[in-house]
Amino acid sequence: MAIAHHLNIYYSQVNPPANLSVNSLEFSAHRLSAASVILSADSRQVYREFDIGTAKPSESDQQAVPHRLVDICEPTETLTVADYQQQAQGAIAQVHQAGNQFLLLVGGTGLYLNAIVKGLKIPKVAPCAELRSQLTQLGQSHCYDLLRQVDPQAIQRIHPNDQIRTLRALEVFYVTGQPISSQQGENPPHYPILYIGLACEAEALRSRIVTRTHQMVEAGFMDEVADLIRKYGADLPLLKTLGYAEMQQHLNGELSLAQAIDLTVQHTCQFAKRQRTWFRKEPSIQWFHADSSDLVAQVWAQVNRFIQSNDLLAKS
Repeated sequence: MAIAHHLNIYYSQVNPPANLSVNSLEFSAHRLSAASVILSADSRQVYREFDIGTAKPSESDQQAVPHRLVDICEPTETLTVADYQQQAQGAIAQVHQAGNQFLLLVGGTGLYLNAIVKGLKIPKVAPCAELRSQLTQLGQSHCYDLLRQVDPQAIQRIHPNDQIRTLRALEVFYVTGQPISSQQGENPPHYPILYIGLACEAEALRSRIVTRTHQMVEAGFMDEVADLIRKYGADLPLLKTLGYAEMQQHLNGELSLAQAIDLTVQHTCQFAKRQRTWFRKEPSIQWFHADSSDLVAQVWAQVNRFIQSNDLLAKS
């Protein structure tokens, strides 16, 4: 929870939507304010047409509680962390100006979350299509090796298969001549923030991932991937991301459906483990067990304590 004049921000951090559901928390927002707004901090939900594989909020969910930073980009566009930060800060300002009292920042993309909560200072380097094209032709493995040479600190935060962030880090290096990791500082917002995380045991998390992956397939995930390939081509960077890459391999005949599902589960579990490691390093997160029968009550009790301890209602 944070306050900037009349703006209160409740900030919730969770593992990816494929792993843990935050709907019960998100849609209890009306307990705080009928004018609550949810701000997405998911790096793929910003893209239109990438719906099932990103666990994007449904239209009915978005009608129930207003969402921002969902479906703001075309699949062929590039949204950098700096772009996200600018748009998110603009959305927060709009919420404030509209007189709304509470805003929830929800998601699992660490850099997006830190861009707002910690006020990351991000290199303002515009995407360079020609450079990206040249790097893409080298292949992800080669590009990752290049990044390892020029910015070994960056690869500690970037997975070897993460083409989008690998290209961005190399782009910043070649344009500025300096590693992206050396150009990132912090300028935290002046308001206090309640930082909440959901966690569960590894086996329970894996079970959730298996269930979620099968639900995605049953909901038409393969059709979504096939349609995206038809419209934008198989080389679209977003189609190389978690879930989409494995389904594309199935559609290409490289994997059976069962193999694609198993591989998606495996990669999602690996991603969740890395993400858990990332967030465990943040001492200000207050963790709650996702399988608690009274999870919502626990969280909102903490929210109310935070409101009272910071005298937020008196200031709003």
